[in-house]
Order: sequence, then structure tokens, then C-alpha cells
Amino acid sequence: MKYLCLLYGNEQKNAKLSKEEFAALVERCGEHDQALRRTGAVLSVESLEWDVTTVQPRGGKPTVTDGPFVETRDVVGSFMVIEARDLNDAIRIASLHPAANLGEDLGWGIEIRPIADGCHQ
Repeated sequence: MKYLCLLYGNEQKNAKLSKEEFAALVERCGEHDQALRRTGAVLSVESLEWDVTTVQPRGGKPTVTDGPFVETRDVVGSFMVIEARDLNDAIRIASLHPAANLGEDLGWGIEIRPIADGCHQ
């Protein structure tokens, strides 16, 4: 089964890091990234920009707004798609990612969502 992992952090807290602090944190991510990739379960992983644009229906037509649809101080900073046997396996795999091991003071975390197999209501 495929799972979407949304990796998030607190935008204001992350913005307070200097370039040097951020670079040191990224360097610490290396061993976690390597362990994650060795699982062979990572189908895709990408970082995202902090800027968000939302398209939602308003008055019968698509309306564009700046910012996330849901108000939150945490922002999705990247995503990955993994293949796992079940939710417990997905948790095991996601737990290898740096966002599950570092950045506690920056609000880092991972949200795991099963990807629907086909269309359902």
C-alpha cells in the first residue's frame, strides 16, 4: 500500500535559524536520509517552498487565495510517497526520516496518510 507522508515544521521558528544553523541541521539529516533510502520503500520525496496558493470553489467558480486553506502555524515543507505493508510498516519507515528525529524545537513532524486505492466516497 502507498502512503503520503507530509513533513511539516513551524515556519516562524524555522525562519529564525541562521544560514549556518540551517546548514548544520541539514548535515545532521544525512544519516537519517541514508537509512530511509536503504529501506527501498521511498517512491518519491521532494522539498516544497513555504509559499502557498489555494484554489477553492467560491460562487460556483474556482477562486485563488494566498496561503494555506487551513489556518495553522505549521507548514508542509516536503512530502514523500512510500510503499509499506500496512500502517505500522509506514510508521516504521517514516520514523527513519530526519523530521521524526531532529527539529523538535522547530515543530518538525510527519503526518502519514494512506493513499486511496481507486476512487471511493
